[in-house]
Amino acid sequence: MSDAYVVGDPDGLSPLLVELRDTIARELHAQVALRGERIELADLPEVSYQVTIQVERALRRWRPGPPPRGEARSDGVQAPID
Repeated sequence: MSDAYVVGDPDGLSPLLVELRDTIARELHAQVALRGERIELADLPEVSYQVTIQVERALRRWRPGPPPRGEARSDGVQAPID
């Protein structure tokens, strides 16, 4: 059992995996919308590339724990400044 599940995260994913899941979902949603609600087999290499780029960006900006004061989190919410 993962620690995430023990502390009450209903999907049992770590914060990093939640961020990756959300990043992948956002990019797939964008790709499906861009391609007229359908991803053709021939488009999979480009879609995979775009998902990989977004995952790399998420990993580069992801840090565990709360963001430093005044710095925006990956969800766009800014941490309070005292």
